[in-house]
Amino acid sequence: MAPNYHDLNGTTVDDSNPSRFVCFVNGVLVEDDALQPEWTLLSYLRKKLRLCGTKLGCGEGGCGACTVMVSFYDAPNEVIKHISVNACLAPIASVYGMAVTTIEGIGSTRGKLHAVQERMANAHGSQCGFCTPGIVMSMYTLLRNKPKPEMADIETYFQGNLCRCTGYRPILEGFETFTDSWAQTTSSGSNSNGGCSGPKNGVCCQQGTDSFGEESSSPLFDAAKFKLYDPTQEIIFPPYLKLHHEELFNRSLTFQSPEMSWFRPNSLKALLKLKDQFPDAKIVNGNTELGVEMKFKNCKYPVMIQPSHVSELTNITMDVNSIKIGAAVTLSAMEDFFLKVMCERPKHETQILFQMVEMLRWFAGKQIRNVSAIGGNVMTGSPISDLNQILMAAGAKLELASQSGSTRIVTMDQHFFTGYRKNVVEPTELLVSISLPFLAANQYFTAYKQARRRDDDIAIVNSAFFFDLDPKERTINEARMAFGGMAPTTTMPLRSMDLCRGMPWDKTTIEKISDQLLEDLPLPPGVPGAMVRFRRSLTLSFLMKAFLEISQSSGYAPIDPREVSAIDRFHAKPIKGHQFFEISQNGSEITNPVGNPLKHKSADKQATGEAIYVDDMPYSENECYISFVLSTKAHANILMIDSSKAQNVPGYLDFFTVKDILPERNEYGVAIRRDEVLFAVNKVETIGQVIGIIAAETQEAAQKAAKLVRVDYEELKPIVTIEEAIAANSFHPWANNTIAKGDVEVAFKECDHVLEGQMRTGAQEHFYLETQACIAVPIGEDGEMHLYSSSQNPTETQECVAEALGVDMNKVVCHVRRLGGGFGGKETRCVPIALGCAFVAQKMRRPTRVMLDRDEDMVMSGHRHPFLAKYKVGFNNDGTIKALDLDLYNNAGYTMDLSFSVMERAMFHSDNSYRIENVHIRGHVCKTNVQSNTAFRGFGGPQGMMIVENWMDQMAVKLKMDPVQLRFKNLYAERDVTYFNTILQHCTLQRCWQECQEKSHFQEQRQEVDHFNQANRWKKQGIYMVPVKFGIAFASPHMNQGGALVQIYRDGSVLITHGGTEMGQGLHTKMIQVASQVFQIAHDKIHLSETSTDKVPNTSPTAASVGSDINGMAIFNACHTLLKRLDGIKKKNPSGSWDDWIKAAYFERISLSAVGFYATPDLGYNFQTNTGKPFHYYTYGVGCSRVEIDCLTGDHNVLRTDIVMDLGESMNPAIDIGQIEGAFVQGYGLFVMEQLIHSADGNLLTRGPGAYKIPGFGDIPKEFNVSLLRGAPNPRAVFSSKAVGEPPLFLASSVFFAIKEAVRAARLENQIENAHDFDLPAPVTSERIRMACEDNITSKVPKLPPQGTFKPWGIQVGCEQALSSLRLMLSHPFGLPGGGCFEANVIIRLHSVMHKEQERLKKSLMKYNNFVKEKQQKVQDGDRIFQEEIQFQGTIQKQLEEKRLLCEHLEKAMDLIKLAVEKREIFKNYLQSVVDSEASTRNSSRQNALQDALYQIQAKKESKQRILDNQEKSQVEKELQVANIRLSVLTLWQYVNSKKVVHLASDQKRCPKGANFSASAKKNRPPNDLESQLEAVKAHIEDLQVVIARVKRSEEAQGYMSPLVTNSELRLDY
Repeated sequence: MAPNYHDLNGTTVDDSNPSRFVCFVNGVLVEDDALQPEWTLLSYLRKKLRLCGTKLGCGEGGCGACTVMVSFYDAPNEVIKHISVNACLAPIASVYGMAVTTIEGIGSTRGKLHAVQERMANAHGSQCGFCTPGIVMSMYTLLRNKPKPEMADIETYFQGNLCRCTGYRPILEGFETFTDSWAQTTSSGSNSNGGCSGPKNGVCCQQGTDSFGEESSSPLFDAAKFKLYDPTQEIIFPPYLKLHHEELFNRSLTFQSPEMSWFRPNSLKALLKLKDQFPDAKIVNGNTELGVEMKFKNCKYPVMIQPSHVSELTNITMDVNSIKIGAAVTLSAMEDFFLKVMCERPKHETQILFQMVEMLRWFAGKQIRNVSAIGGNVMTGSPISDLNQILMAAGAKLELASQSGSTRIVTMDQHFFTGYRKNVVEPTELLVSISLPFLAANQYFTAYKQARRRDDDIAIVNSAFFFDLDPKERTINEARMAFGGMAPTTTMPLRSMDLCRGMPWDKTTIEKISDQLLEDLPLPPGVPGAMVRFRRSLTLSFLMKAFLEISQSSGYAPIDPREVSAIDRFHAKPIKGHQFFEISQNGSEITNPVGNPLKHKSADKQATGEAIYVDDMPYSENECYISFVLSTKAHANILMIDSSKAQNVPGYLDFFTVKDILPERNEYGVAIRRDEVLFAVNKVETIGQVIGIIAAETQEAAQKAAKLVRVDYEELKPIVTIEEAIAANSFHPWANNTIAKGDVEVAFKECDHVLEGQMRTGAQEHFYLETQACIAVPIGEDGEMHLYSSSQNPTETQECVAEALGVDMNKVVCHVRRLGGGFGGKETRCVPIALGCAFVAQKMRRPTRVMLDRDEDMVMSGHRHPFLAKYKVGFNNDGTIKALDLDLYNNAGYTMDLSFSVMERAMFHSDNSYRIENVHIRGHVCKTNVQSNTAFRGFGGPQGMMIVENWMDQMAVKLKMDPVQLRFKNLYAERDVTYFNTILQHCTLQRCWQECQEKSHFQEQRQEVDHFNQANRWKKQGIYMVPVKFGIAFASPHMNQGGALVQIYRDGSVLITHGGTEMGQGLHTKMIQVASQVFQIAHDKIHLSETSTDKVPNTSPTAASVGSDINGMAIFNACHTLLKRLDGIKKKNPSGSWDDWIKAAYFERISLSAVGFYATPDLGYNFQTNTGKPFHYYTYGVGCSRVEIDCLTGDHNVLRTDIVMDLGESMNPAIDIGQIEGAFVQGYGLFVMEQLIHSADGNLLTRGPGAYKIPGFGDIPKEFNVSLLRGAPNPRAVFSSKAVGEPPLFLASSVFFAIKEAVRAARLENQIENAHDFDLPAPVTSERIRMACEDNITSKVPKLPPQGTFKPWGIQVGCEQALSSLRLMLSHPFGLPGGGCFEANVIIRLHSVMHKEQERLKKSLMKYNNFVKEKQQKVQDGDRIFQEEIQFQGTIQKQLEEKRLLCEHLEKAMDLIKLAVEKREIFKNYLQSVVDSEASTRNSSRQNALQDALYQIQAKKESKQRILDNQEKSQVEKELQVANIRLSVLTLWQYVNSKKVVHLASDQKRCPKGANFSASAKKNRPPNDLESQLEAVKAHIEDLQVVIARVKRSEEAQGYMSPLVTNSELRLDY
């Protein structure tokens, strides 16, 4: 059937039938007559075509797991173009007439692997495998465009891809084999993959020695075995699309569904007609902005128009003076065109183009740039757009057109943006093109950006500078500057620009401009995005960089050679490195695989997209999908739940809450305490707590319905930070909270020095690429349930589900095939997901599925624990550590989870690697209203060790001692005894230290660092070494057990099952190696399918790095059991093969199935007696890192890292080195980059890869060397190996301390007081680096007001004290109009008025008589007053039901303060005492006060009514009561403000019940006689004082006062 379509040029067509969708997927034609245009390409691939190799990692184009290749025919150039695209954002309608290639379309294990897939797998570049298809498709797309790429091309194409497991090095080295440079290197005999190409005649190719000065080992992979890439053998572009290109391309399209209408016009006239018809329609090219808004902000866009086939919007043209870019030109196409122009025209003319190309390097990922249009950047109007500031500084001209035929040209200047994401373009107008000028010889242009991560990150601040200089006078003719991130719009500092005219081009002028910039670009202290001083400093730093860069290129001003390096920007360099290990000499890799670098057993399947994860499993018949209804408040009572709107969603099935489950089944516990619930009961204790569950036919219906469930709350005061928990004495009960040895007090008295301090570490998101997922399938008999869960802890999941369902554990089976990453985050936090899924499956009697979106996962699943340490360290002049007194606090969240075990490990690692004779450690587990924090790689160890290294660093400063010497002096040695009385055996710490120092050439590098720092003013380097000693075992002895089931089949094949789960760490591969080694058979004959609780029961979680130890020994024991059974068979036929022996055993009826079990011996520690053995053994290592920082921006580069690890005799060096590198990069994120930000009321602000940044390809060390210590077998684990998963993570702290050393060098350069001794919290972000490098620029920026005097936008929980009274305003990205300036100005005015009122207190007393007379006159008009009171009460009642805006509260507060006066001097002193009070108020007191207000209002009414009835009453005395009420209001208001807790953001969902501060007014009506009334007034004042004292005592006055009290007080003052 020929498709019907809209002809918008006037031809009459049938509009009743939308267009037929046509595309090719993996060479197969796909046609769809009922396309739903709101679907993304990813949804279509996975749900409709069931091509599940393409993964959903984030849904916002930030991780690259969904990358596919889209190909189309470019007719004008007669070429086929291939682009990588984020399928999670690309609308399915946008690929009409194109060819889509997914991971399944390029190769498979059933046929053959593509060269890209082969390298990914064989170079050990795939661990968990969830990110692998996306990375493969990015590389595949590059090869289709450039068969012989350079490393720079590879790194560019990977900017939009993330991996959380590998550390990136093996991926880059594997794909490096495609490059020309690799071919040249190998042909000349150089190293192949970081080591060497293999021994030749017994000697290494590098003269028998590696770069570390010792013999090199064999490489991790043999590149010579890789297939040659032949681009001629690629899948051809579908001839149909090329043959019918004109028909497909020129067709106007319409796709419609109940949710959306999608138009693709084919001419400008048609486009303008649509825009006129639908003025609110969204013009969409790549959907990179709107897609995120629709998914995560619940925005609805019923009409979308794709302009990609309108020639006026897709062409780029040039004339002599300018270049004109169509608004729909993609950023990649624009970049390619600019590069060509830059080669053809003089350099000075193309400066603007050069800066745009340079900026595009850091603009999102390649996948985003391939589809995003420049016009979208302009019209979206983001204040942190990376291009708008360039366009504004360049004076870009915008061509606008409309249906009326009018066209106008608009200059993109300070007048273009009219507000946040608003501009001068009319609704019916369309942006057609953007024109950029070519510059003259005396004109200069440059641009800068600083972000949290260089690759694929939005800017913190960006800038662009244009200067027209007079070459003769060397003065500034004209200047244009534009900044992003400094206001609600991209802004131009007009006064600074005016100041430049006629000024000489020198540093003095730059200083003057800097001063003016600070005035032009103010930021209030509570501005969204925070980092106020950093952002303001960046504007000045960028100006300095511009001056230096232009001065160097123009020669108009001399610059110090030491300042030249400030011009250089950090660019990615090709990675290099070496990996050294011993190869097993026990025979063939096939039959003796232990000790050989065997690739991951699932690597091929992961590289082809065939590896099955939970959500990849086929849909079951009658399956339903669930979505969780989550709390949006951190601490609140639930008043009402209304699901009526949700029930109207098509596909809705049911809604479940706590009413649908028995109380005892609702409760569960994942550790010792049963303190968690499936559904919240009457109240919520954290944001993200489950309130209800929606069941629906589809994921889309479930999620849509869940968002429509209304929950009304009564908010309670949340506890968010550790400091708040300490103040409130809010702790989880826990017995094992002390470790003590020796007498610290006596030791302190004997020490030469005592050091006291604090250290904080922040939280960290797991960011496993596969989010939490589960499928529950009810079997239908006896209550049986099968779970398919992404869980590290199948038995715990099984047990909790069985309890919730009311069945025995033997009726619940938990299956785990593999996880797309875990890192501890799926040890316990997978349980509530599985519980919800199984509960609904049982209720509905239908299979049930769920996979969390990234933002849901981040808010539901908890994080690494933030820690606070308060320490006191004693040491002698020679550097010997003598005593440590330590208090540790962690932020557990609202339930215990595993927080006590995390704390125990932190306590056990509070020495890191150093001898301490006297120790007293106390652990405190804080209960707060954030999501329950949980296990994370290292499990408290990194936090404890980071605290140690911090005070060690301070010790070195105090003693003026080399930190390397100080650490080595205190390192543990063989047979040393720890403070928990463990004797260290096989301790190789000192060997690791010396070997790392030697292999890293530490002394030579240090000299280079010193020389560099002397030669450079604005760039500094640092180098540092850090050790690690990590205990291996679960803290609870009973968990140190493993089980296995080994089954041999008649054909000789072996199936093994064990209790561990595969999450990328290669556990299954190692277990196969163990069985292969014991049986002496080929590892290919052994298969491991999944982990399942019906095969191996009572499993321990795969955690604590012991998976290989306990499960490997269980398999080892099971295999030996079977070998013993085969002894007789083998003796009868010693020359027989394995298959012969197995067949014989079967016929002799010998059991070929065996269970293995292992329990780690001699474990158990007693906290009360400080005796026992908490760990089985220790893994040791040392890391050395060298970094370079940019002192002007805080940016940094890791130049080199060297690691030496003692892993015993590695079972698989490839897997173990991959674990070391992956752990290091994850630790690098923890200590340097990853920053979780919460609002002060506990709301997580950094959700998803757009806001939360993990390290990318460009962030790893440029030289990355890893060496496994040789000759150090471990007799305590299987095949003398050691655990590897967690210990290396802490070595990334070497980067942290290297950065700190570089900052020290900068502070010394700037002669900062206490240059050596300064605090630098973790993570050491660019903000913290820049602001620690104090200089003449940062000194210009005013310091922030005292903490508590303003509303912070966000806090790093655990690293900064929060004010829980302050509410984040998320409704507008920059707060109120004006970028937050409005609220800041009101704060300033408010405090100013209050201060003036206090100063005028005595003067106010003199005016009191006039005040009374005025009030008397008003009382005479009693009827009117009474009517006003009635009207006023009605107004209050009405406003109790409405949401109040922030400005209303502040304006009323101002009126109150201006009208309120004092009549007695004593009140001034009393108010001051209230101001100084440090007491707190409880919530119940506040609620009573609110309730009392209604009685007070009624009392006033009745009192005035009596005055009307009895004119003889003293009106002055009546006004005394009114004045006293005013005094109470002013008292409380000033008290609130004195506590620095002005609640600026109104809680708009709660309504006040009124407030009263006089008990007598509530209980008794005013008397009729004057004498009694006077007594009542006195009683009223006494009651007032009592109530104020009560308020002072209550908890909520400290850091919290609801706006409701304030508002009620305002109303009383009417």
